[in-house]
Amino acid sequence: MASVSTYLNFPSNTEAGFNFYKSVFGGEFFGNGIMRFGDIPASPDQPPMAEEDKNLVMHVELKILGVHSLMGTDAPESMGFKVNFGNNSYINLQPDKRKETKELFDKLSAAGKVEMDLQDMFWGDYFGSCTDQFGVQWMFNCGEKV
Repeated sequence: MASVSTYLNFPSNTEAGFNFYKSVFGGEFFGNGIMRFGDIPASPDQPPMAEEDKNLVMHVELKILGVHSLMGTDAPESMGFKVNFGNNSYINLQPDKRKETKELFDKLSAAGKVEMDLQDMFWGDYFGSCTDQFGVQWMFNCGEKV
């Protein structure tokens, strides 16, 4: 089912942040809990991951108020990220269909900046991200298979 969520980037304290949010809103982390960067399969296209980054949070999700998903990740500088207030949150769109995902991505990225082209990812979704012409950051995750 299509949904919208909020995605937060942290400078390496996602786990502490989400444990705090969990204490505020209650509930449990969605799915398999906290996914770590060390869980990413090795790829010959990527350099080896630094040992200190392997335990950082790659993804976590917490349902809040029963209907909204709060998601987050650590954004380590060793992987080319620099978290600043203003680039630490995204609106995450999860359309049902790839066609709709592509249409929304193309419209929102027009006159903006594509951060990551839409592509199939190892976790199974069709994923991409962009910043629109007004500086709003968008992520796209579509679970529809080709």
